[in-house]
Amino acid sequence: MKHESSNKLWQDALQVLPGGVNSPVRAFKSVGGSPFFVHSGKGAFLTDADGNRVIDYVLSWGPLAAGHAHPEVVEAVKSAADNGFGFGVPTELETLLARKIITHYPSMERVRFVNSGTEATMSAIRLARGFTKRDLIVKMDGCYHGHGDSMLVRAGSGIATLALPDSPGVPAVLSAQTLVVPYNDPEAITEVFNHYGADIACVIVEPVAGNMGVVPPLPGYLERLRALTVTYGALLVFDEVMTGFRVALGGAQAHYEITPDLTTLGKVIGGGMPVGAYGGPADIMDMLAPRGPVYQAGTLSGNPMAMTAGLKTLEILERPGVFDDMERRMTGLCSGLGDIAREAGVPVYQTQAGTMAGLFFTEMPVHDYTNAKLSDTKRYAKWFHGMLDRGVYFAPSQFEAAFISTAHDDDVLSSTLEAARAAMKTDI
Repeated sequence: MKHESSNKLWQDALQVLPGGVNSPVRAFKSVGGSPFFVHSGKGAFLTDADGNRVIDYVLSWGPLAAGHAHPEVVEAVKSAADNGFGFGVPTELETLLARKIITHYPSMERVRFVNSGTEATMSAIRLARGFTKRDLIVKMDGCYHGHGDSMLVRAGSGIATLALPDSPGVPAVLSAQTLVVPYNDPEAITEVFNHYGADIACVIVEPVAGNMGVVPPLPGYLERLRALTVTYGALLVFDEVMTGFRVALGGAQAHYEITPDLTTLGKVIGGGMPVGAYGGPADIMDMLAPRGPVYQAGTLSGNPMAMTAGLKTLEILERPGVFDDMERRMTGLCSGLGDIAREAGVPVYQTQAGTMAGLFFTEMPVHDYTNAKLSDTKRYAKWFHGMLDRGVYFAPSQFEAAFISTAHDDDVLSSTLEAARAAMKTDI
């Protein structure tokens, strides 16, 4: 593929944007090389500035479950735009989308819309602290909950320690309120509660980890989190920004039959528009202003175009057989990639959770971030570029998820597997 236009655009971007990008993973640091610049997206495909057309399994990092520029979504957003971009006062669209979400997530009796997943998790944590009148929070090593100060911390050794900041600019006094434990380790979280239980406001977790690659919970793990939080009076927060309407229409909480106290959502509920949400039982959510004392606000929250895109996207996913068909195609893709890797003698460990999946270049099972980091990232980089050169775009990092959309039909999957067979044989 030729990338002259993208290379020029990259040099231009480096002059005015920090690192040339507005979100770090886009810079291709994990896989090497420079990013391509997108001109347009349609269905399962992206077209870059040089006219190259690639199959997209990143899908704007998950939200485009109906594919790029789905005609029904586009038409709905155009109609909403004709009425105005935003008003700063309520619209019926906010109520309609909230009701649709509550239908699939009955644990969310009340919903508050925000503008991003980061905003949703920051707000949910503030609410949990306000509701419990406690300060400590617990997160899992390798689970990403946005770039809020309390979340940008790393784990100590073994069981949890009071964590150190993982980013300059995060005050130690803030990170000291965050306890970090390994994901999928019930003994570690039990020990943390034995030591700090009376001071823990909440446990926040990706019920299926999606930011260390896709790592499902081991049997009994989520149940242990639920039991501990109930016993000690802490809240359980499911960060379903990635897994919501992806693991199942009702998210991971429906699939695993675990009811959290608070849920954060994003991605799919905006259909590609910037949006986030958090919600839970009425008695907790009514602690929020204007009804309660916990303050959170946003001028653009509930933006009518974002609400419209989300409503139409969820309507498409709700149609009979649509989600099941999408999940079936992801299963077929994973099965095909596994067969191809085995034929080529390339060790891989595969995971799938609904319409999202992971491919680790390792022989060992991956159940936590420590295992994930033992994967062969250099081999993944070769795989990434080998596939991109053949017109297939997977995430530019071993530690991200692959997504599928309603537009990824059998022809798209066949083309993907054909490219994979050649890449595994010659590039890996």
